[in-house]
Parts: sequence; C-alpha cells; structure tokens
Amino acid sequence: EGILQDKVKRRGLDWEIASSGTSGYHVGQLPDSRSMDIAERHGIDLSGQRSQRFVPGFFNEYDFILAMDTQNYEDLLSMCSSDKERNQVQLMMDYGEDPTVKDVPDPYYGGSDGFAEVYDLLDEATEGFLQAMILARD
Repeated sequence: EGILQDKVKRRGLDWEIASSGTSGYHVGQLPDSRSMDIAERHGIDLSGQRSQRFVPGFFNEYDFILAMDTQNYEDLLSMCSSDKERNQVQLMMDYGEDPTVKDVPDPYYGGSDGFAEVYDLLDEATEGFLQAMILARD
C-alpha cells in the first residue's frame, strides 16, 4: 500500500489505494516494525496504515484487487460472485520483471533481510502496475 501510494503521489495522481488481508490476523494494528523501518529508509511513512480484513464489498470500492501470492489469489477468487469481480483479482507479481516469480514471500518469521527483499519485489511490481495503468489510460 505505502509503496504504491508513494509512487502515485509523486506522479500527482489521485488514486485511492488500500491494503487488506484475507485473514483476520492483526486487524487494527500497525504494519510490522521491520516493514515500517524498510519503508522509512526509502522515505515512505507507514504510520497511518492499519491492518484490515478484506470484505467482498471491496470489489465495489476498488477497480483492482492485487493478491500478494497464489494462496491469497485463490482465497479472493472464492469470494467473487461475478465474472466482473473475478477479473478484478490479479497477482501483484504479474507486474514484476521476472515472470517466474508469482508470490511475494511472507517475511514475518524471518529477519530484516526478508523485508528488504519484499520491498524490492513490491517496488518493482508496483512500478510495473503503475506503468500498465498509465498506458491503459492513454
């Protein structure tokens, strides 16, 4: 969320961006401190973010639903009630540079290096997503 928000803001675009999880863990909590540290090193402030659970109503609120991994992708598809909603769900890493990478790894149980790796993957994929959306708009 924070990486894409930063890119959108720097380009002067007015997009609503949010993040959520498919499970109810950590609802209402700040991002992991290691994630906040990595983002801060890149000039991104995550202190305004709070964890929330994905609800089917988000299909009506957002144009795109980007899943971080194939399990969440499948979980999101199972919540869809129409082809329109299914078409909104995409894998984040489909916008990355390496087509063999489909999943953003979960760094939670590892060290800070895992969070740096995730930042790099998401920095690349959010840039790819942003470029694709700008091209589609033009």
